[in-house]
Amino acid sequence: MKDLDWGNLGFAYQKTDYRFVARYKDGAWDEGRLTTDESITMNESACVLQYAQTCFEGLKAYRTKDGHIVCFRPDLNAARMADSCRRMIMPVFPEDKFVDAVVQTVRANADWVPPFGSGATLYVRPFMFGADPILGVKPANEFEFRIFCTPVGPYFKGGVKPLTVRISDYDRAAPRGTGHIKAGLNYAMSLYAIVDAHEQGYDENMYPDAGTRTYLEETGGANILLITKDGKVVTPKSDSILPSITRRSLMFVAKEYLGLEVEERKVRIDELDQFAECGLCGTAAVISPVGKIVDHGREICYGMDKMGPITEKLYKTLVGIQMGEIEAPEGWIKRID
Repeated sequence: MKDLDWGNLGFAYQKTDYRFVARYKDGAWDEGRLTTDESITMNESACVLQYAQTCFEGLKAYRTKDGHIVCFRPDLNAARMADSCRRMIMPVFPEDKFVDAVVQTVRANADWVPPFGSGATLYVRPFMFGADPILGVKPANEFEFRIFCTPVGPYFKGGVKPLTVRISDYDRAAPRGTGHIKAGLNYAMSLYAIVDAHEQGYDENMYPDAGTRTYLEETGGANILLITKDGKVVTPKSDSILPSITRRSLMFVAKEYLGLEVEERKVRIDELDQFAECGLCGTAAVISPVGKIVDHGREICYGMDKMGPITEKLYKTLVGIQMGEIEAPEGWIKRID
């Protein structure tokens, strides 16, 4: 294991020993390989640089209590990336080979997987992009699929601090657009809004649906969970929401582990004050509690001092499953080593 200050890592890129690279040319993927070279060389007119033909995934590797290295549900990342590729007119990297490439990459970087109990994890980033020179607006003919990983620290340094978020005036994704896939262009669209939010003193944006601006969708990088006053777990429903693996897992945990009622439905922005708790869920933090939502001067408060009780149960249960302290549903944990 590397000699790092595991408890003080941030969420930032750090070069590790190996990454996986596979190339698509003449209608077929090569076998792919591990390499120590982190650099990418491409033509100045590469499709990804001109027309943003790229998609990505994010997952983590953990060291469990009994010393094993595992990943959490990488098959769902493979399936979601396949969906992204089909929407972006990119060749699907076979889902079984995707999982195998994740295993190869994590195993080759086993010394970078943080120790159990440190709060740190190994973040794994698969991505694909159009690599050949394209000038007219059309899909690329050649592609690269790559995976790198980097150790990252606990998301909440110094303890959980509930977030203050705002209902954004900007749109995250258009109806029938690309909001339901993990395309790089979706995140580029959110950069202006998140910088503006930070400058105005907010931690994040919550986006309404672009069609009516009536219903809640998600944030720039996370799905939303809401807890009713009688303990039901609700998540917004929309065709332009990214299907978060963490959110789907939390809804299963709520129903099957905690015995809670769950519901996926349209959530009106004007009903947010009827909920007791709110959280943002994703790979990085699992759940980030929301303390306050500001809707153009109207403040909805859920408690600014700590994570809500049901949100905390959901968080601790899912993290316990990921870390091997709670028995996982079949197929959720992929053992690496």
